[in-house]
Amino acid sequence: MSDFWQGKSVLLGVTGGIAIYKAVGLASKLAQAGAEVDVVMTPAACEFVAPLTFAAVTHRGVHLDPWLADRKPEHIALAERPDLVVVAPCTANTMAKLAHGLADNLLTSVLLATVKPVLIAPAMNVGMWNAAPTQRNLKILAGDGYHFVGPDSGNLACGYAGTGRMSEPESILAAMEEVLRGEIDKTQC
Repeated sequence: MSDFWQGKSVLLGVTGGIAIYKAVGLASKLAQAGAEVDVVMTPAACEFVAPLTFAAVTHRGVHLDPWLADRKPEHIALAERPDLVVVAPCTANTMAKLAHGLADNLLTSVLLATVKPVLIAPAMNVGMWNAAPTQRNLKILAGDGYHFVGPDSGNLACGYAGTGRMSEPESILAAMEEVLRGEIDKTQC
């Protein structure tokens, strides 16, 4: 990996889905490349992987509770800190919340408060991905300036095959770098 990530700050939002194992790999790759990675997990994400897993690969604490703050409210501090926010995996539920401005957990509160670029890596069943509400939410979020990578097609954990697989960590990293380079270029104009 290039030196691009050295000194960059990334907030990784993790929602509850079986693709969470790929998010652990993504966090590890970012930390190994020199990025400072803060992880925010939804309550559902904690049902799939313990926060300690992310803490071990990032060498940083994991953020879970919006009411445990030192100076500023935690969701505001987390929203201001990173160069980029990535949500991987992002469930249909979280996409719907974001599209409609709901902030009922720490991650959705951070996303609503941030002015930083946000990259979403959707992961869900093919039927959920193709559902009209999900496609409407995708259009709303894209119109609001959110960036997307995937989902990919293939075998899904539910036993179906089709579009809905979260992109691989390497593809997400490439998309993250592309988004950040675009943001860097915009600020230099």
